Amino acid sequence: MSEEQQRSEDPVNTPYRERILDYYRHPRNRGTIPDADISETLDNPVCGDVVRIDVNLQAGRVEKARFEGHGCVISMAAASMLTEVVEGKTLKELKTLTDGDVFEFLGITLGTVRAKCALLPLRTLQKGLHKLEAT
Repeated sequence: MSEEQQRSEDPVNTPYRERILDYYRHPRNRGTIPDADISETLDNPVCGDVVRIDVNLQAGRVEKARFEGHGCVISMAAASMLTEVVEGKTLKELKTLTDGDVFEFLGITLGTVRAKCALLPLRTLQKGLHKLEAT
């Protein structure tokens, strides 16, 4: 097999990889929200990734979502994508977000270890939602 064929068949060289790298290199909605309605930080002690998700609500919908953190390409890109996905959604819609939704917007198949990186932003949001409900 030629080198060019190998590159074209390599799942790492997919349009999804380029999209993920773009979100990592040019994050959308990076930053924090002072006095956010939801503000939560989680880390993955195994790899060192840290994600903070801030959300402002207006009339029961996400008006603004931001993230901050550091970590691998997958966790930071997933955080950036998640903030775009949640804007405009109701609290009820936020509660229905699943692991599958994250994998779908990432557009790639991940092994167990990388899946934990990808799901860290969602877990952070879910913990923040749980705390909001408890108040």
